Amino acid sequence: MTVQELKAKVDRGDEFVLIDVREPHEHLICNMPDAELIPLGEIANRLSEFDPTQQYVVHCKMGGRSAQAVDLMSQAGLDATNVTGGITAWAQQVDLTMPTY
Repeated sequence: MTVQELKAKVDRGDEFVLIDVREPHEHLICNMPDAELIPLGEIANRLSEFDPTQQYVVHCKMGGRSAQAVDLMSQAGLDATNVTGGITAWAQQVDLTMPTY
């Protein structure tokens, strides 16, 4: 999913859970409103906490870690989608006021 597609989902009020798989120190620098922080290293151990009826949209800094998380979540039967380009793309294309690192 592109950041423009994510923005459209947010603007429409679509129901989904936004997951940030970055580390806590990265989340402190910049974060997307309503994103739940679950670092990539915790995803595998927390799969039972996810609701299989829910749609998940997953992001990280640039898209690599979130792609790994989406693979794990999909293998567990969850509806998970990766945000291509991550929060960096969001800051460059959607919210130009967001700090980057």
